[in-house]
This record gives sequence, C-alpha cells and structure tokens, in this order.
Amino acid sequence: MAVFLHRLGRWAFHRRKTVLLAWLIALVAFGGLAGAFSRDADAQLTIPGVESVNALETLQERFPGGAAGGATARVVFAAPEGAAVTDPELTSAIQQALTEAADAEQVAAVSDPFQAQAVSQDGSTAYATVSYDVQVNEITDDARAELLAIADGAEDAGLQVEFGGEATQAIPAQGAAEAIGVLVALVVLAVTFGSLLAAGLPLLTALIGVGVGMAGVLALSAVIDLTSTTPTLGLMIGLAVGIDYALFISIRHKEQLAAGVDARESAGRAVGTAGSAVVFAGLTVMIALAGLTVVGIPFLTTMGLVAAGMVGVAVLVALTLVPALLGFAGNRFDRWKVPGLRRRQAALATKDSAGTRWAGLVTRRPLPVLLVGIIGLGVIALPALDLRLGLPTEGDLGEETTQRQAYDLLSEGFGPGFNGPLTVLVDAADADDPQTAFTDTAAGIGELDGVAAVAPPIPNETGETAIISVIPDAGPADAATENLVRDIRTLRPDLTESTGSELAVTGNTALGIDISEKLGDALPVFLVVVVGLAFLLLLLAFRSILVPIKAVLGFLLSLAATFGALVAVFQWGWLASALGVESTGPVLSFLPILLIGLLFGLAMDYEVFLVSRMREDHVHGAEPKEAVIGGFRHGARVVTAAALIMGSVFGGFILGDDATIKSIGFALAFGVLVDAFIVRMAIVPAVMTLLGKAAWWLPRWLDRALPDVDIEGAALERREPAPRPDVDLVSAER
Repeated sequence: MAVFLHRLGRWAFHRRKTVLLAWLIALVAFGGLAGAFSRDADAQLTIPGVESVNALETLQERFPGGAAGGATARVVFAAPEGAAVTDPELTSAIQQALTEAADAEQVAAVSDPFQAQAVSQDGSTAYATVSYDVQVNEITDDARAELLAIADGAEDAGLQVEFGGEATQAIPAQGAAEAIGVLVALVVLAVTFGSLLAAGLPLLTALIGVGVGMAGVLALSAVIDLTSTTPTLGLMIGLAVGIDYALFISIRHKEQLAAGVDARESAGRAVGTAGSAVVFAGLTVMIALAGLTVVGIPFLTTMGLVAAGMVGVAVLVALTLVPALLGFAGNRFDRWKVPGLRRRQAALATKDSAGTRWAGLVTRRPLPVLLVGIIGLGVIALPALDLRLGLPTEGDLGEETTQRQAYDLLSEGFGPGFNGPLTVLVDAADADDPQTAFTDTAAGIGELDGVAAVAPPIPNETGETAIISVIPDAGPADAATENLVRDIRTLRPDLTESTGSELAVTGNTALGIDISEKLGDALPVFLVVVVGLAFLLLLLAFRSILVPIKAVLGFLLSLAATFGALVAVFQWGWLASALGVESTGPVLSFLPILLIGLLFGLAMDYEVFLVSRMREDHVHGAEPKEAVIGGFRHGARVVTAAALIMGSVFGGFILGDDATIKSIGFALAFGVLVDAFIVRMAIVPAVMTLLGKAAWWLPRWLDRALPDVDIEGAALERREPAPRPDVDLVSAER
C-alpha cells in the first residue's frame, strides 16, 4: 500500500491543478444539489418496535379525528403580579389569542384552559394545548410563525405568553462559538510549523473537505431523514479529522524537506508513509462509526453513516488535495515565517524535543508512570457508577428561550410533572365491559406512588379504546417518573386477567425512557462488535497481538474516565456554571453509544500515528526502548498538535446553546485530550517499554497468513529510483 500511495502522492503533486479543479468542481456540484434538494434536519428520535412507539401508532389509528399522535404545542399564559388569569380582561385576551391559534395553519384543535381545568390554583397561570393534524417534522415555518404571533395581543393586555412543546422547536442554528475552535487550531498549526503558509494548508484542505461532505449530506437529506444533531455532528467530526489528517502528512513533508529531499519526492513519501497511517486510522474511525448500524436504531445509524462519510472524505482529501497543494508550495513550504518562532524552530532542529525527553523519562520509570496513569483515570471514572440516561427536555434549554420559560411557568404553577405527562392507552376491544376496564385502569394507576393526577378516561368513537392522561409528581427527567412508568406497566397482567383489556404507556416522556433503555441494552453488543473489528484492523496494521490488546484496553480506560467526567458535570453539576450548563439531569441517552463509536475511532488515530513510528524504528532494527523514544521523537509533536486541534474544535461546540451539542462537544474534547495525553503519551510508552520485544510477537502461522500492508513504508526504501517528473500515475505504476 505504501508504494501505491507514494505514487499517488507524486501524481497529485505533479497534476496539482487537475486535482484542485476536481475538488472545486465537486464542491460546487454538491453545493448546487444541496441548495436544490436539501430539507430541514427535523427527524425525531424514535425507535421502531418499542412499546411507546407502538402505542403511538395505535393512537393514530383509533383516534383519527382527534389528531392523536400529531404534533402538539403548549401556550402558557402568566398573569402580571397581583392579578389572575381569571380576571375578565385577561380572560378575554386569552380567549382571543386561542381563537387566533385555532385559525392558524395546520392546527386541528385548541383546548380551552377554563373548561379543561388548566388554570393553576392561585390563578396566576393557565395553559392551552394546540394539536396539529400533522407530525412535527411536517409543520411549516409559516405555521410556527402564526402560532407565535398570537402572543402580541395577549401581551398588550399585560399577560406573559410563552410557548413550549415539540411543535415549537425550530432547527438550532450554528453560532459563532464553533469558529473559536478553528481559530485555536490555526494558532496550534502556526506554532507547530512556524509558517503561516504551512499552517494554513491543513486548515484550507479540511474546510474544502468539510464543504464537500456537508453539501453531500444536505443533498442526501432529500431522500433520508436527518435529526437536527446529525449535520452538526458531521461538521464536528469532518473538521477535526480533516485538519489532523492533513497535519500528519504535512509535517512529515516538512521534516523531509529539511533533510534535503526533493519537494515532489517528499510529497510522495509523506503520502506513502504518513498517508498509510491516515488510511488505517480513517478506516478504524469509519468502522467504529459504521458499527452503529448493528444497534438497529435508525437515527443512530444515520448519525454513524454520516460521520463515517465525513471521515472518508477527509481521508481522500489528505491523500490527493494535500499533496496537490504541497505542489503549489513547492520547495518554499515554510514561507511566511511566524514572527518570534524562528529561534524555537531552530532549536527543535538541533535539540531533543520535549516529547523525546518525556519518552526517556517514561522508559526509565515505566511502572510508576503506568500506575499513576491507571489510578488517576480510575478515580476520574468513579462518578460513572452513577450514570443515568435520558433525553433532553425543555428544562435543559437556555433560560432566555420561550420553551424554557414555559417549562418553568408550568412547574411553578402546576408542579414539575405537568412538563412530563404520560399517556396511557387502554385497548378494551376484547373486554366484556370496556367502560369498566377504563375505570379500573384509571383507579389502579391513581393508587400508585408518584402520581399527582389521573384524568378521566377519554374513549374513541367505537368505545373500544381510551386514553388516560397521567400527571407524575416529578419532572420528566426525574428517576421517580421512570419508576412510575415501570409501575404502570406492571399493572398490565392483573388488568388483562380481570378486565380483558391491554394497556400501554406512551407520550414523549415514556418515549424517552424507552429509547434510553433500548440504547442501554445495545451498548454491550455494539462495544463487542466495534472493538472486535478494530482489533482485527490493528492486528493487520501492526502485525502484533499485544499492541492491539493494549490499544483496546487503553481506550476502555479513556472511555470510563470520559463517562465519569460527563456524570460529574452534566448530572452532578460540577463546574456546570463555568461550562454554561443551564441545568443538570440524566446524561443524553444516545451519547454513550455514540461516544464509543466516535472516541474509539479517534483514539485509534493517535495509536496508529504514534505506534506506527515505533514499529517503523523497530522494523529498521532499533531496540525496544530506542524504538519507543524514536517513535516519540517523530510522533509526539504531531500527536500533541493533533490532539490540541481536535480538542479545540470539539471544545468550541461547548460554547453553543444547544444542550445536546454541548454535551457531545464536551465528551469528545475531554475524551480525546485524556486519551492522547494520558493513555497514548504516558501509558502506551510505559507498557511498550515493559513488554520489550514481546510487544511485537506474532505467531509464525498468523504472520504468514496476514497480508503485508506496510504502513511504515519499508518497501519505499527498496523501490527503484523515482520516475521522472513528467510521468503520470499510470506510468509510475508500470
């Protein structure tokens, strides 16, 4: 592979205008398709086959005229201090607003708070439910705007009007905060290369790759449903790995130019050696992300495939566009020196780097370094024992949003359970007396702990099915509400035996609980599949049994520490205010399984880039300790820069307002930095030193069976002189 990639790099260097034009055409073409066919990323987080989803589908069948299963919104009215919503002038204003809401586009029905007993006991707050005749992803922007416009007249009368519910949720926009990560990456690149031209190249290629990838994703939204998180996740991953992969090749090119290698030959060698590591690192990330398909959850499958596609584009950019731009730079790759860094760059060329000195320390004291690293990460991981999973609620949004203010007003006026009502579906088609089944079910639920109120059953037109609304004592993210859902479901066998009816619990709160449980059950299977496939890939890359095992165990340690940090910040509230976390609660239910796929692949990036240099020295005859130090001499600086870049890109998303993106950004930034600086830069060299030559042991029969992929580029030393500059890739292969 190294020889082929070497030829590819030389060809791209020579045909740089063609390569650049091809990528620009792809950018324009996919951009045009995205502009013409893209749709809003508004798919809902659902899982086919779980009880709450099945019950929701039954509701849509049994209550066709009641908009059951359609989107809903809540309009919350709060009276000014010293007044009540039942005051005649305020009541009139509320009635007028709800009349306007009923006339709005796509609205099927609007409840009257004064008839539905939706007024708080102190008269300070009232709410109305707006039911739509379409699903939430079919609500138009005009329909949302018409709903929000009803507040004008009521606010003129002195009322505070806030809106909540799924129908009010617009697609979150990307803010300027994410650009901070890119700026930090530029600073790190400038310090690493000491040249503005060299620093700008990885950033430019990454942006082109992200542009092509994101345009392709948006174009595909015409035929696939995307959640609002999916494009942001693709942007996050594509930008981070795109910069890193270009960095690995560019810095190898810089080293070879400094050694006097011709620019075109240097680009070819950089792609043949560092590019081989890029291919294997990218494949590892893609396998981990594509492994999300085995979970069988549609929205996670889409997230994983989109992120894997972005990584694939980043690899192609690194192998073709990067050497093409190196061709434009020629032998003056380091032009436009950064002021103040000349002395530092000169020192790096003549003295041992900090990475080399650190590797020397670790190889002299491997056991203490290993113990400190393992114990330290173990302590950080302890909070993970209290991990609870759940979906975000409107209580997690920023305090300035209307959804959060509506949530708080309902909690204050009616209790926290009003923000997480449960819908119990009673199917009495086979019951002797359906009405008795309905009343017995409502009575049984009312006797359970944690129930604040149970509404009278509402039957459908045939009288065979009824809906019972249950208000919990606790909020939707509280563990007590989760226990209540389980308790209601435990009533099923006795009610079926006594009345012949069946019950099911649905609604957004129950849906979130079911999704969390399903994802929790899928975690072990996914972990085994991803780790197993990646182990085989690393076995092929390093031709060693112990190195892949060490890599996997190190990842599990990083993962446990990341889970611990997530619980400490987002569940316990440690440093929450400093990070802008508005409220604490369960960890996002799909984050652990998503984090396994993302973090494992990214962690293996550093394993491949660092250990491949150790193996390169080992293949060339170095002793084990010398190979570890040699690997750090060449790899520590670039891995440090790459980790800082990736951490800053992910960290930039922490500054956004969306709670989901904030938690994903924090988890990835923390996980990458911990894995790079503690596991790969401390624990890995310590373990490699302790293992010695045994680290590279491979049974002879397996050595003969495995293909030689040569990611170290050993074959490049045996190849014939490079072809003339005027030959193309096909000629070179001949």
